[in-house]
Amino acid sequence: MRGAGCTINDLWDRNLDPHVARTRLRPIARGAITPFKGLVFTGVQLLAGLGILLQFPLPCLFYGVPSLLFVASYPLAKRVTYYPQAVLGLTFSWGAIMGFPALGIDLLSNTPALTAAACLYASNIAWTVLYDMIYAHMDIKDDVKAGIKSIALKHDAETKQVLTGLAVTQISLLAAAGFAAGAGPAFFIGGCGGAMVTLGVMIKRVNLKSVKDCWWWFNNGCWITGGVISLGLATDYAVRYLQGPEDETKTEQ
Repeated sequence: MRGAGCTINDLWDRNLDPHVARTRLRPIARGAITPFKGLVFTGVQLLAGLGILLQFPLPCLFYGVPSLLFVASYPLAKRVTYYPQAVLGLTFSWGAIMGFPALGIDLLSNTPALTAAACLYASNIAWTVLYDMIYAHMDIKDDVKAGIKSIALKHDAETKQVLTGLAVTQISLLAAAGFAAGAGPAFFIGGCGGAMVTLGVMIKRVNLKSVKDCWWWFNNGCWITGGVISLGLATDYAVRYLQGPEDETKTEQ
């Protein structure tokens, strides 16, 4: 589905991409592929995505289809608002919702799970906006010329303050998701605490005037922060596994 989203984005931006140094050599932008062929390829990708989606429990289909609206609307958002990264966040973070029905959890009848899913989804949206704001700084000069809007253009002078606010929001919501899901200390210390450290280092060190530096932190920062969050989750799971059902019952009592 991400691939389909990228193709849809390239179709929308085929007349804008030639004016941006980083995107001018994309296949549709440089004329190597016609828009019609790009549209056909999008159809193939969507069919492949549907085939994969049908392997999951049926409720996943009902949760998954609405995400197509976000996929298709992101390129439009760049033309009408300075906050297209928020739409991108809504799109990229949808997996936080999909994971629950994939595990057979009915969100509509399980309040703690719904709370955890909502907080996790919102946390991921904040995270997406954060790292894509850094990404947008790579094209900021070309975007002005091409008429493309972004949060980086809107808040260029106070980017680091906005990034800090997004990081605080992300970590707070991540912790709320963990609390709703009954996570243990390993998640809060390793996952949330680790994310706080890695995001703080990234925001402090990234040189927003350097295309190379923005790319490095965008390309690696999400893996570093995602890695410590995953490690926190894995450690929390390992602790629960080693405790066993009896120890967990005693702890809950």
